[in-house]
Amino acid sequence: MARFILAATLGASYGIYGPAFELCEGRAVREGSEEYLDSEKYQVRVWDIDNPGSLRNLITRVNAIRRVNPALQSDGSLKFHATDNEQLVAYSKISHSQSNKILVIVNIDPHNTQSGWINVSTKEFGLAPDQSYQVQDLLTDATYEWRGSRNFVQLNPSVLPAHIFSVRSKG
Repeated sequence: MARFILAATLGASYGIYGPAFELCEGRAVREGSEEYLDSEKYQVRVWDIDNPGSLRNLITRVNAIRRVNPALQSDGSLKFHATDNEQLVAYSKISHSQSNKILVIVNIDPHNTQSGWINVSTKEFGLAPDQSYQVQDLLTDATYEWRGSRNFVQLNPSVLPAHIFSVRSKG
C-alpha cells in the first residue's frame, strides 16, 4: 500500500499492473527476481478481484483523489519536508493557482506503527507562522486542526500507511 501511495502521489502520472498488484501477488519465480511465479506470461489466470485482501478500494479512492486535486497532476511544486523519524516520508504539492495544497505523509515501514513530528513550511502554504489551519485526510475524510510548522502524526501500516492531506486555512 505504501509503495502504491508513493507512486500515485509523487509523480504526475503512474501505472500499475492490474490484478497482480491489486491482489498483492508477490511470489517470485526465483530468489531475487522481480518476475511473478504464476504470471500471465505463461498461463491464463482467473483473478478473484473481489478478494477482501485486494487493494482495489484503495486504488479507486486514490485515483478519485488524483482526479479532483490539480496539485497531484503536476511535478513542478514537489517539496519534501523534514521529519524526526526516518520511517516517515513527508512531501507536499501545490497547484499553480495556489488554491490546491496537498501534504502527503507515508509510513515506509510495512510492519510497524511509526509516529513522529512533521516540519512543514507554513509560508509555503500561505499561512502565518503560528496560525492554526485544517488538514483533511482525503483517504479517510478525518479532519485535524494543526498549528504552526511542527505537528505530530502516527501511522499504522496494517490500517492505512499514509495520510493524503488537503491543507486549508481555518474558517
